[in-house]
Amino acid sequence: MLAAEAAFAALGEGRARDELAAYPAAFEASWLHAELLQAKNFKQWFKKGRRVATVMTGIEQWLLPKLGIRNPPWTLHREKPDYACLQPAATQPKIEYPKPDGVLTFDRLSSVFLSSTHHDENQPAHLTLKNPAIPVEVNLKEYAGPEARYCPAGVYEYVGEAGSERLQINAANCVHCKTCDIKDPTQNIVWVAPQGGGGPNYQNM
Repeated sequence: MLAAEAAFAALGEGRARDELAAYPAAFEASWLHAELLQAKNFKQWFKKGRRVATVMTGIEQWLLPKLGIRNPPWTLHREKPDYACLQPAATQPKIEYPKPDGVLTFDRLSSVFLSSTHHDENQPAHLTLKNPAIPVEVNLKEYAGPEARYCPAGVYEYVGEAGSERLQINAANCVHCKTCDIKDPTQNIVWVAPQGGGGPNYQNM
């Protein structure tokens, strides 16, 4: 909404080709900016252990706001990007996930249906690979194909018999969470905004 308001003002003033200079200032003055600052360390505390995270997030989310401090005076910085933290499958225990029961847990495609996701079928693909060989040669062999698990919408699917697999991209399912852009261990997936504003349409929100 803030971006739209800044764009509307720029168009009204005949500055359609200019950078939306009003947007950064409006964002920094918004409740969203304050909320993001308050939660900026949340994930990083949990990388230090559950006990430390429980105490420190309690301080940042409850105690400091009680004292009128919305922005914690410290910032934790990551030492390496998220995708570089993925461990080879051979070094990790295999997890057997139970099948969805349809009461408390649900399959991914049913949840995608509820998101009313829609993309025009004839538009250019918004999910592409820099190197089509990497998913099988690296991701599948070393990491057991994480794309098929970290994507909440079942966009990435390995198909074919053992030894002749290929990565199939079901781009029409994409809910634009950008997990693949963040978590792909080889940074081989290219995510761009789809043409025409397609994607999820949460009608009851």
